[in-house]
This record gives sequence, structure tokens and C-alpha cells, in this order.
Amino acid sequence: MSDKPVILVVDDEESYRDALSIALDREGFSVITAADGAEALAAFDRDHPVLVLLDVMLPKMSGIDICREIRSRSSVPIIMVTAKNAEIDTVVGLEVGADDYITKPFGLRELVARVRALLRRAPIDSVRPTDVDLIEVGAVRLDAARHEVFVNDELTPLTRKEFELLEFFLLNADRVLTRDQLIDRVWGSDYYGDTKTLDVHVKRLRAKIEAEPANPERLITVRGVGYRYEKS
Repeated sequence: MSDKPVILVVDDEESYRDALSIALDREGFSVITAADGAEALAAFDRDHPVLVLLDVMLPKMSGIDICREIRSRSSVPIIMVTAKNAEIDTVVGLEVGADDYITKPFGLRELVARVRALLRRAPIDSVRPTDVDLIEVGAVRLDAARHEVFVNDELTPLTRKEFELLEFFLLNADRVLTRDQLIDRVWGSDYYGDTKTLDVHVKRLRAKIEAEPANPERLITVRGVGYRYEKS
């Protein structure tokens, strides 16, 4: 059995699936493919891919619904593939749990860079003291060892990117963090996308940690710069 990391490519165009299989294989990945939602979920449960490349426009079951279903059971990285200028698909995809998006047509170099950036484990110990696993700021408590977050003593499920983003905010509470700093820390310095991915993840994080997400008191926007996490 191959020891290459497995990527699941979900698209209803056979030529697209075949081309990506060949290209990603050359880059050191093993590729499994699916043409619709049922195939995708079956392949996901059977082969346990390390990343999912998921087209939004699919027959029977949309990529958005597949993303939501996968995210309900796993924090595996998901890259949504959207049509050119499909703003609504991009935003909805990120809101239901996708980690990133890419727009057709795209170059293989850009795709591979995004894949590798998502698969690269963030060096958490380089920014967190090695003897600190529990971080508590106000009513939010993050247990890094157990990968759990509690808000007002209630367990609050987060995706992997949301967890990493919140951890970085808590470690730097009361400091203004620029969008570039946040993207470099959570998505990697070779991230190709724009800041929309970050902003949507912040919006999702607010929905989980703020009493009133539309009027945040913890995770504050610093206009033109980035964000700041308030200690009190």
C-alpha cells in the first residue's frame, strides 16, 4: 500500500479528475476521486484522505452540503473549487467549514502551494511556551493538549483552523495582529489567497465565542490593520 498522503478530488468532470490525479501524483500525493456526493462521502469514510479538493457545482448533492457533512465528522482540510466570480459560493463554502477556496481555472503550482500550506502543521510550540497547554482569557478557555475550547464553561466545537486562529489570538490578547501576521501564522507564509478566507474564519469564530457576534466585545476589528482580542 502506498504511503503517499491521500487527497480526495470531488468533481463531476472525468477529464478534470484524471488530470488532477496525474498532476498531484507527480507531486507526491495519492489521489482518490469521486463524481458526486454519495461517492465522495463513501470514499472519505473508506480511505481517510488528508485533504479534500471539492467542487461546489455537483449533481445530486452540492459541494456546500458535502463540505458541511464532512465537517460534522472531521476537521480534515477542505479546499472548495468555485467558478470564476462566484462570490456567494466562496463565502458560503467558508462559512460551512472549508479552510480555503480556489477559483477555476487555476494553475497546478498555485493549487499545490495551497495544498502544502494546509497540510503543513503549524509550529504551535514555537509561539506557545512548552509548559503551557491551558490558556484562559476571560470566559474563554483553550486546552491545547485536549484540543478543546470552553466558552462560559461550555464545550464549543471548533474546526482546526478556527482553533489555531483562536489560540494565536489568546496568546496575543490585547495586541493588534495584522491580517498578514494571522495568515502567515495559520495558513502559512506561502498562502496564495486573499484575506477573505481570514475574515470569514473570524466571522465564524465570533459566532462561537461572542454573546452578540454582530457587536463583538472580545474579537475586535482594527480597521485597515487587522484584529485584536480583548482580555476583558
